[in-house]
Order: sequence, then structure tokens, then C-alpha cells
Amino acid sequence: MTPRPLFRLALLLTVLAVAPAPALAASGAKSDVCTAARDYSAARRGVSVLVLKDGAAICEGYAGQGGPDRGWELWSGTKSFNGLIAAAAVQDGLLTLDEKVADTLPEWRADPLKSQITLRQLLSLSSGLEGTVGRAPDYDRAIAAPVTAAPGTLFQYGAEPFQVFGAVMNRKLAAARTGDADVLAYLKRRILDPIDVRWSGWRRTPGGDVMMPQGASFTAREWAGFGEFVRGGGVVDGRPIVDPATFRALFVGTAANPAYGISWWLPRAGGRGPRTASIDFADHAAELPADLVIAAGAGDQRLYVIPSCGLTVVRQAAFGLGMGRGRGGPRWSDYDFLRPVLDAWCG
Repeated sequence: MTPRPLFRLALLLTVLAVAPAPALAASGAKSDVCTAARDYSAARRGVSVLVLKDGAAICEGYAGQGGPDRGWELWSGTKSFNGLIAAAAVQDGLLTLDEKVADTLPEWRADPLKSQITLRQLLSLSSGLEGTVGRAPDYDRAIAAPVTAAPGTLFQYGAEPFQVFGAVMNRKLAAARTGDADVLAYLKRRILDPIDVRWSGWRRTPGGDVMMPQGASFTAREWAGFGEFVRGGGVVDGRPIVDPATFRALFVGTAANPAYGISWWLPRAGGRGPRTASIDFADHAAELPADLVIAAGAGDQRLYVIPSCGLTVVRQAAFGLGMGRGRGGPRWSDYDFLRPVLDAWCG
């Protein structure tokens, strides 16, 4: 049997010592912080809160239908897996961030704008490709989406760029004959299996294409395991399993939006819009650790990773497309939730 990475062993041994949900693993004043974080989340449809410090679970709580074995959809938190897929693919020689998408998609070669779009622009949502929010389209439909801005000039949040990336990966995997059935099989083999992380479910489009911008479901513990891999720099057992330079590039914003890297949100002043209005960490950039990176999804699903503090924090909530933005309840604030945690365990 392949040995588990050390951070997964630490997490496993810690959570085995935690009582069944609702559970808290803290003492003294820090226990009050843990209780406050759980209560703040629960009052806003929250189902899971998990805080890891140096890989150990120091705060864990569940509400409503949440529980340690219950997976919840990450919604757009799914997007952040795309950057790690790209970093693995660079290490495998399948692609580079600055190659043209049209090198793989001949459908784009005759279009004067689409022919210039790079994979970096695609995954940083600055390609100019029109994006929509809602159910992710099949890959062919995403490939056919119009370009509404010159590449690199405008941040446009939506599903289509990530579905195009899924199509690119599928074609590259087929050409390279890696044996992976599709991009999801590649993610499992190259990243999730080596870090011993498992999804609870992953939705596909009606046409059978993997949903790359949404659709993944994970328990809080499994999502935190992925966050620990990111906190550790993409390294397993002392060896980087993704390209290090590409990994670092995931967390660099663009001129179009300094608050968004390659599939990850950053605490920088930057562009938002109606689709991302609930994300408020950019409003407090000067008060947050500069190395904080965030995977964020509808319903205020959050994975916060803060290497300088040794922290990985998961927050999950009940959400569905018919629920709107939780009308009738108190507003979610990333800063209000995270600041006490940082004061307690980061200083």
C-alpha cells in the first residue's frame, strides 16, 4: 500500500481523536473563537467549519445536515482544481500556460481574437471569452461561445473558459495516450490519489462532459486535505508533483484583475461584479496575510489557505440554485469570519 503523505497522516490521526459532530478541538480562549466561527457560519446556512493548524484539526464543527462524512457541492470552489491540473500538465510536458488555445482547438484558428487567447488568459478569466453563470455547458458549446473583449483586457467571470480548458485537456490526453479517460481521471491519478483525497461526487453535463467550473462535492475534511497540498507548495514526500514555477504562477493576479490568479482568488484590490459581490476579502487586503489564497463558491463555500500561518480553513454551506443568495438571513463576510481565526492562530 502506498504510504499516505505526512500531512494526511496528521489530519487523520487528529480527526480520529475528535468527537462526532458537532465537534470542536480547542481549549481556553481559542475554544471561544472556534465556537464563534461555528456559530457565525451556522447563522448563514453553514454546515461545516474546519480549521487546520500545521495539518492538525484545531477547530471542527457541523450544523444542520452537515457532518464529517457528508459531502457538499463546492460550486465555483471547483474552479480552483483547474489551476493544479494545469500545473501537473506542465510538469508532464502536455502544455505551457502561454501556448495558444488554438494550438489544440483548430475551431479557434480562423477567429482573429480567439486565435490569440492563451491558456493563462483562459484560466485567469481574462481571455475575453463570454462567460455565463449557471449550469456549465457542454464543451462544444463552450468552444463556440463568442469573444466579447480583446484577450488580456477584461476580467469576465463565468463557466465557459473552464469548460474550454476541459476540452483542451481531453484532447491533449488523447493525443499523448496517457491512459486517462478524461480530465477528471487525470486529476485523480496525478493529484488526488497521491495526496489521498477523494471527492464525494462530481457532476457532468447532459452530454457527459466533466463540469470544470462547478459540480465537485467534497467533505470538509477532504477539501481541507486538498488545501493542505496547496499550503505545502504542491509537494508530496519532499517531491513536487506539479511544476513549481506554474504552481507559483497560480497565485499571481493579472492586470485585468489583481484579485484573481489562475483559478484562485487573492486578497488584492481588484475587479468584482454582481456575480462575485459577496467576496469581500479584497476590501480588507491590507489587513490580511499577503499569501492568503481562496477557493470560493456560490453559497459562500470557502477554502482559505494561508501558508505563513500554517492554516487551512474550510467553510461549507447549504446552497442550491433555487435558494438565491440566502435572502432573509444575515450577510456573509469573509473578513468577519476569518479575522478572529487569524487573531487566534496567526497573530
